[in-house]
Amino acid sequence: MNKIKIAIVGMGNCASSLIQGIHYYKDKRQEDAIGLMHWEIGGYSPADIEVVAAFDIDRRKVGKDVSEAIFAEPNCTTVFCADIPKSGVAVQMGQVYDGFSQHMQDYSDRYTFILADEPQPSKEAIVKTLKTSGAEVLMNYLPVGSEQAARFYAECALETGIAFVNNIPVFIASDPDWAQRFAEKNIPIIGDDIKAQLGATITHRMLTDLFHKRGVKLERTYQLNTGGNTDFLNMLNRSRLASKKESKTEAVQSVTHQRLDDENIHIGPSDYVPWQKDNKICFIRMEGKLFGDVPMNLELRLSVEDSPNSAGVAIDAIRCAKLALDRGIGGVLHAPSAYFCKHPARQYTDDEAYRMTEAFIKGTWKKNTKAKEEAAAHG
Repeated sequence: MNKIKIAIVGMGNCASSLIQGIHYYKDKRQEDAIGLMHWEIGGYSPADIEVVAAFDIDRRKVGKDVSEAIFAEPNCTTVFCADIPKSGVAVQMGQVYDGFSQHMQDYSDRYTFILADEPQPSKEAIVKTLKTSGAEVLMNYLPVGSEQAARFYAECALETGIAFVNNIPVFIASDPDWAQRFAEKNIPIIGDDIKAQLGATITHRMLTDLFHKRGVKLERTYQLNTGGNTDFLNMLNRSRLASKKESKTEAVQSVTHQRLDDENIHIGPSDYVPWQKDNKICFIRMEGKLFGDVPMNLELRLSVEDSPNSAGVAIDAIRCAKLALDRGIGGVLHAPSAYFCKHPARQYTDDEAYRMTEAFIKGTWKKNTKAKEEAAAHG
């Protein structure tokens, strides 16, 4: 198979885990590969992914080879594959816009970033880099709250004609206007806001769906999260959290039997604890009533390494985007978006989204979905 050539915006912990994973699975056999939802998709294995362009704004990363940049501060995720060969791809200066929060400059260099001195490139320059590199998929790993910057890079993907995977909670794939623009150009897009492989949101959703299926009335719930990476530091600026909170809340609300009043559901980032580094700790509480209106409650504590937890999903999203390119399919990829992301254009239960994504990979989803929608329209 040919390589899947990707470009990455934001060389933080998530990009580090993704690139480590590409190399980690290179010498693995399928039967020994732990932690993947799919060993291959459309004939592509994780090792078939190649980074051909990268952008960042941190002085400690810009200008460095990708293999070095992923281990530069303030990255703090687990190193599970340290032997990364030189890629020959240097991280280029990107556009800043709202790609960082001003308060982060008040912290020590170890925890925050140092803005590079290089001039910011024009959109034309970035599009030229993407075209010259041969990139086919653009991965958006900007910080939460980067509304302007995320849309800037979505524009770059549209102008270049490459697929876009929106890993952050800026609503692009789930925005009808943006979705229409990608559809008109027949360019695939997956988004918005990537789910972890086994993280807070997917666990909360599955439990909520279980309550519904087992006849338990859910009355109140919260999800509290703490972490020590730059993502959590960035989110101390609450003004950047509107879309993140909406994304995480809607991911759970969409699978409740009856939507909860706003006062009875609280889901969102909670606090920054530096020594946790890339470890994320999640606390979930659910209160409800069983048979005979007898009250019950559930409390769960989940501890995961945040960035590798998303990388396994990102590897599948990249390959689904490439599969769409190979098949000439553009616009929002609804099945992968529903399974891989918290805020897709259309919400489905995770069971439904899983079946849809498996059908998409096999090439049968589009036909089956069209028939299903036509049947529903005729009663």
